[in-house]
Amino acid sequence: MPSGRTPKGVSGSPDPDADILPGLAAQEQAALRVLMERHLRSLKSLAWHLLKDDWAAEDITQEVFLKTWQQAPSWETGNAKLVTWMRRVATNLCLDRLRKKKEDLPGEVPDIADDKASALTGLMEQDGKSRIEAALAALPERQKAAVVLCHYQECSQVEAAEILVLSVRAYESLLARARRNLKEMLADDKHDLMSNYRDAL
Repeated sequence: MPSGRTPKGVSGSPDPDADILPGLAAQEQAALRVLMERHLRSLKSLAWHLLKDDWAAEDITQEVFLKTWQQAPSWETGNAKLVTWMRRVATNLCLDRLRKKKEDLPGEVPDIADDKASALTGLMEQDGKSRIEAALAALPERQKAAVVLCHYQECSQVEAAEILVLSVRAYESLLARARRNLKEMLADDKHDLMSNYRDAL
């Protein structure tokens, strides 16, 4: 679960929310509104790319802002940027949900009747984006988070490493494994797609 303590970050760059930190510490609603205007869309996008569920992403985003509001009076400036901490909380909450969802899945998936017409229709409707999203969803949770932070949130390697509580080298290794697995899955998917297309004809 996400820690309520201020992370000891090494971001190096100024906190873009430094101007509203005093207001947040004083529990001013106006400061919270500014914070939400700045980061709500980005945090919801982060949660959605990890969970692929609108309602769950909305729920995670609300929980992140609630935790931020509760943390604000004791926030220690000069460490990690506030948005980095918020992304860490969002990522941890999403990873917790993904783990719980995996634990709740039944041991056996029922067989689905084969329908060549439906199979052909499905093949025609598939595109590169859907295959990439399916491959991303199949990655281990932390590999998925590494890809989302890099390619969808456009975090620097330093910030992404902070969010996942890793060294930069460890994050780079995690991201490299994720990219390699994605490449392998997409190559297999292309082969399977052509095989299924031939079978559907």
